[in-house]
Amino acid sequence: MASSAFFIICILHSVISITCGAFIMFYLKEISVFGHGIETAQKLLGSTPHDQLLIQISDSFAGLLLFVIGCFLFMVAFVRDKEFQGFFAKGCILLHISMALWRVYFERRIDDLAYDWPRQLAGDFALAISWVLFLVYSWREKYD
Repeated sequence: MASSAFFIICILHSVISITCGAFIMFYLKEISVFGHGIETAQKLLGSTPHDQLLIQISDSFAGLLLFVIGCFLFMVAFVRDKEFQGFFAKGCILLHISMALWRVYFERRIDDLAYDWPRQLAGDFALAISWVLFLVYSWREKYD
């Protein structure tokens, strides 16, 4: 039963990553406006053509990375080894907590992103909690 929970969590995280990555790669301006508002989005997109090009390339690579991570999560969803599933879940928890710490210590200092980091922090914790619940469920199943 734990492997079906692992499959579901991986597929959900995969869909989230692939969707966000595709939107970042192809609809960056619209996603920035939707996520940050018009004023902040304009500031984040750069002021000179050179800056805009560098930021656009950087964001496209970030979107591509998210897309690849989503594909990787899709592949990992089909692994049935319980030890690997536990190891992978612990790594994902560590990754999401590290991202949350990054937001707390660095992103909140950026004036333009000061209002967005608590919402993103909640998202990081929600994604980490899904893996924690999987571990608790698999431990409960293992020791019952």
